[in-house]
Amino acid sequence: MVIEREVVLPVTREEAWEALTEPEQLEEWFANEVELDPTPGGEGVFHWDNGEVRRAVVETVEAPERLVLRWEDDGVVEVELRDHPDGTRVHVRETAPEWGVALELHASAAWATA
Repeated sequence: MVIEREVVLPVTREEAWEALTEPEQLEEWFANEVELDPTPGGEGVFHWDNGEVRRAVVETVEAPERLVLRWEDDGVVEVELRDHPDGTRVHVRETAPEWGVALELHASAAWATA
């Protein structure tokens, strides 16, 4: 299952990058508690209030343009940031081996439309 989503955020690319890589900012829109080492080979642990925990390994970091994480279920999320006249274009490509995971992540992407 592959889901792609693109949105333009009214912030600079550096601000969007911080929202993707700083645990405190990830806790504002993605998970309730985040541990993330945004370096190649770094680990990420994402906790939600419902008890769900997801783990990832950082595969690629090209600040402030591209971040690739591999989830423990072999799903991969690739985020690319590009300048746009109205701020920053965020392109997310999520590949998941199961429908359920990809669908949940697609729903989580709703932060981008707020």
